[in-house]
Amino acid sequence: MPANPKYLNKSPWQQFAKISAGIVGGYIISALLHMCLPLFLPNPKEILISSIFTSFIIWCTFLIIPFLFKNGWKAWLLYLTITGVLFGIYYLGNQNNPFI
Repeated sequence: MPANPKYLNKSPWQQFAKISAGIVGGYIISALLHMCLPLFLPNPKEILISSIFTSFIIWCTFLIIPFLFKNGWKAWLLYLTITGVLFGIYYLGNQNNPFI
């Protein structure tokens, strides 16, 4: 049974924004999250081993989230904000531990 056309997005720019935010933004967030975890946990080798599986699961979750927004550019704004916060955490945490 096909979807009801009134719920589908007709703008190609909105579709592009949602798809690109899900693929690119979701991957960047999942990678940065796994870069931040070893900075604060006692055994970083366990994070490296399990990051293969958990990064894919987190990326799939962040791939679906932009399709819940009506405006794809707001999803990009949210993802860029999360990316900035995670990068700030990684930058500040990495200054205290220069060997990671």
